Amino acid sequence: MENDNKPVVNLISKPENIIKTIYTACRTCYSADSPVNIYNSADDTEKMLKLIERVISSGHYSTIEHIQVSFAISNISRACTHQLVRHRHVSFSQKSQRYVKEKGQFDYIIPPTIEKDAVIREKFVNFMKQICSKYQEFIDAGIPAEDARFVLPNAAASSMVVSMNLRELIHIANLRLCTRAQYEIRTLVKMMCNELIKSEPWLKPYLVPKCERVGFCDEDKSCGRKQKFEELTSKSDV
Repeated sequence: MENDNKPVVNLISKPENIIKTIYTACRTCYSADSPVNIYNSADDTEKMLKLIERVISSGHYSTIEHIQVSFAISNISRACTHQLVRHRHVSFSQKSQRYVKEKGQFDYIIPPTIEKDAVIREKFVNFMKQICSKYQEFIDAGIPAEDARFVLPNAAASSMVVSMNLRELIHIANLRLCTRAQYEIRTLVKMMCNELIKSEPWLKPYLVPKCERVGFCDEDKSCGRKQKFEELTSKSDV
């Protein structure tokens, strides 16, 4: 059936004390004290955040790999999940089209460019109905769901549980929050970041497009939000 085009995202798991855990990892690298003593004695949040910021800015990213977060995601297209699963160091458990048979009209996502044109939208919806009819025809004929699914489109809605460490989430945010990223995965990643920022507001400066962190655009085609690196260096040479 037609679906709200907006993903549904919930943060379902994260460490109880992210700041203390990262701080302990950072201090352990430069302290003769034991990690557990560092963790138990840490009580100054401002002090911990200053060290974390300094360590991350120096590129010592292993310290944030100790933080694992998990999201429950639904109402996203297969086109979107195909992009998300390309990321490394991430664990995925996705609704299977092999074992879950679609009953009636399957849920699907309508892209905004199609949604805004009434005529095109109607054609899109009618085509989804045709696909559903053909899929059901194959199922009724005894074709296994794992084979009948071959006719299902990238628009078909899916759901998944996604887990990753904090370093990878920052990496994904830096890439996928770029205005040149495809709209659906950009929306999805923004919602994932916002879910974590609700409880960890100190992460907001890191969960941004890459250009915001490095100060320039390194894409082949820039949206104009930041200057290209070549433009910055050419000005400095003048």
